[in-house]
Amino acid sequence: MDRSTRKGATTGKGRGAQVASRNLATKVKTAKGRKSSSTRWLQRQLNDPYVAEAQRLGYRSRAAFKIAELDDRYDFLKPGGRIVDLGAAPGGWTQVAVERTNALGDGKGPRGFVVGMDIQEVEPIAGATLITHDFMDIDAPDILKAALGGQADVVLSDMAASATGHMPTDHIRIIALLEVALIFAQDVLAPNGVFLGKVLRGGTENELLALMKRDFKVIRHAKPPASRADSRESYVIATGFRGKNPE
Repeated sequence: MDRSTRKGATTGKGRGAQVASRNLATKVKTAKGRKSSSTRWLQRQLNDPYVAEAQRLGYRSRAAFKIAELDDRYDFLKPGGRIVDLGAAPGGWTQVAVERTNALGDGKGPRGFVVGMDIQEVEPIAGATLITHDFMDIDAPDILKAALGGQADVVLSDMAASATGHMPTDHIRIIALLEVALIFAQDVLAPNGVFLGKVLRGGTENELLALMKRDFKVIRHAKPPASRADSRESYVIATGFRGKNPE
């Protein structure tokens, strides 16, 4: 059995936000040659209940709980659903999508289909088709559509550019990724489909938001509990795709 989908390793509907907070007190000493920033990062990882729970359940990253919590709230990952996961590495979102859409075909309801793409290679995940490719390359949409073999019910994008520390620059970069992901979603989503993408604090650019409002029935911004409080990330979720070339 693929280690990425161990039996019992499931958030399940309604369980995404049930990671109990722990009063951990693991302290990390600054080792020779290690920067203080690295020490702080390591200490935060060791004291993060989501990291511990992800390891216990066999998830690739704590980010699995972000998508699980968003789905618990908005219910867009359904058995039989056809899902595209952009920026899939290291695979946490893909794992949750496989579980909740029944992509392995061993649960109740129709069997789903999950395809993920990332510029970094992702270790195989049972029930998912994984493609190593840069989504920003001109041929990426066609590669994904060929793998999908039809329309998608949900397009997920957790893509993010490397942070520069300069907030305006980082905002522009992530909005550019969001825009490209949205254009792809508009091309492949079935009517009433869902688009979910990462944004930074401050939300979506007005022009991009206007496009979403034109093409989707409901637009919301959400920050799941698993997203660290000091992180500027949040997510925009657009539901009720009106179909191509809406009136």
